[in-house]
Amino acid sequence: MNEALRKTIMAVCDEKIAKKGPDVGLSFYAFFANKNDNPDLLMEAAEWWIREHQLDHFEKAIKIKQMVQQKI
Repeated sequence: MNEALRKTIMAVCDEKIAKKGPDVGLSFYAFFANKNDNPDLLMEAAEWWIREHQLDHFEKAIKIKQMVQQKI
């Protein structure tokens, strides 16, 4: 995963956790605007989320943050 995507994921997770608490869930779409302006980055996130880790559509933000911090 590239560093820009890693930073975006961390920032979004931090924001969601701060607003809604540690049990908040999110999907990989949460890291992107509601338009497909960067399909390569979207596919990178989808590959990491779906193919590499076989995560459910919604996962706890805290779990995703920990995975990204540990570079899993």
